[in-house]
Amino acid sequence: MYLTPKHILLAGATGLTGELLLDRLLNEPTIERVLAPSRKPLAEHPHLDNPVGEPAVFLPQLSGPVDVAFCCLGTTIKQAGSEQAFRAVDHDMVVAFGKRAREMGARHLIVVSAIGADPKSSVFYTRVKGEMEQSLRAQGWPQLTLARPSVLIGERVEERPVEKIAATLSKLVPGKYHGIEACELARALWRLALEEDNGVRVVESDELRKLGK
Repeated sequence: MYLTPKHILLAGATGLTGELLLDRLLNEPTIERVLAPSRKPLAEHPHLDNPVGEPAVFLPQLSGPVDVAFCCLGTTIKQAGSEQAFRAVDHDMVVAFGKRAREMGARHLIVVSAIGADPKSSVFYTRVKGEMEQSLRAQGWPQLTLARPSVLIGERVEERPVEKIAATLSKLVPGKYHGIEACELARALWRLALEEDNGVRVVESDELRKLGK
């Protein structure tokens, strides 16, 4: 079953995937409003509502109807500065965003997680992603979509040499571990938003690539 969401809540609009998704959302004729809070101002658009500030401040103040919420928040341990700071973004902030989106009436939450996400993983990064997914499941969403992309391929504002090398190598790997273009992921996220279902759906990277073609 397909639906036509008109009111969107988006977190992470200044990131690689979030920026591409925002552009797509603002060009969808059926969408009336995109509420996209961010630390830095976004380019103005008639259908964009862009509260600017720290998440702890603006999250409780967000208002208005929401049909679908997208969460594209994410960082790296190197960029965050420590494992604790990484967890604060990739777990705590994502979970807080989900809670607020649910309070605002969103029925469907779509979250960019990561391949291999597992709360029992011995790898800190994938363990945090798995714990984040676990926390979102506990929020009781009518519809929760967990997107697990492999290495993202695309031009970032900030230089990430290690990720650039990983992205190049990921193009040689088959199946779900093959790298995915950020533009493909953004298209896939929008297509997933149009599907109305119940329960939790985990979408692995190979399926995301197919949806994003």
